Formats: sequence, C-alpha cells, structure tokens
Amino acid sequence: MTENRNSNRDEARHSTPRQRAIEAYGNARDRVSNAGRRAGETIEEAPLIVLAAGLAAGAAIAALLPRTRAEDKLVKPVADRARETARTAVQAAKDAGQDRLDELGLTRQKGSDVIRSILEGAGDAAKASAQAALGTVRRGE
Repeated sequence: MTENRNSNRDEARHSTPRQRAIEAYGNARDRVSNAGRRAGETIEEAPLIVLAAGLAAGAAIAALLPRTRAEDKLVKPVADRARETARTAVQAAKDAGQDRLDELGLTRQKGSDVIRSILEGAGDAAKASAQAALGTVRRGE
C-alpha cells in the first residue's frame, strides 16, 4: 500500500495541471454518481425513513428562519384552534378515564391499599421462603 501511495505521488509530480484537473473532475463525478445511486437505493429501501428525515430537516430549517408578519397572521388562528382542540381532547380523555375508574369503584385510596397489600404479601412470602431455606440448611438436608 505504501508503494502505491509513493507511485501516486510520483505520478502527481510528473503530471500536468491539466491532467490533474481532469483526474479531479473524474473523481468528483464518480463520487457524485455513487452518492446519487446510494440515495436512490435508500429511498427505494426505506421511503418512510427518508420522508421522516426530510420532514425533520424542513422543520429544523423552518425553526431557524424568522417568522414573518404574514405567517403570524395566517398561522396564529390555526395554532390557537389546534391548541384548544388538543386541550379539549386531553380533558375528555381524563374525564372518560375517571368515569371508568369510578364505575369500577377504584379510587386513589383503594389503589394505595391494594399496592400496600401486595408489597406486604411479597415481603411475607420472601420472609417465609428465607426461613424455609435457612431451616433446610440448619437441618443439613
């Protein structure tokens, strides 16, 4: 490999600027062609990933650009409506969930009691297991 580098350097020293420019152009053209081919393959293999990457790039660029008055005028009402709709949807989900818990008779206190009972039961089971293991070891079984 070292010999190859040395021979390339020797050739570069002996080549004309025109030859070096032609070679640089050819190398650049090959790299661009390969990059285009790889991009095409990626698009064919994973179009949704490419779409998501494009959307993310667009959002990042949009976030960096300052908003214009026209955008504020056009986007603000839509954003306000979307925000209010989301707020209403979250509240509806909370209310529906709470109603279902009430129907089942589940309260925060009952949930705490059940968890406490489970933890106490697990502790008792662990203690009984440890005592049984210790008794077996002491008896030499």
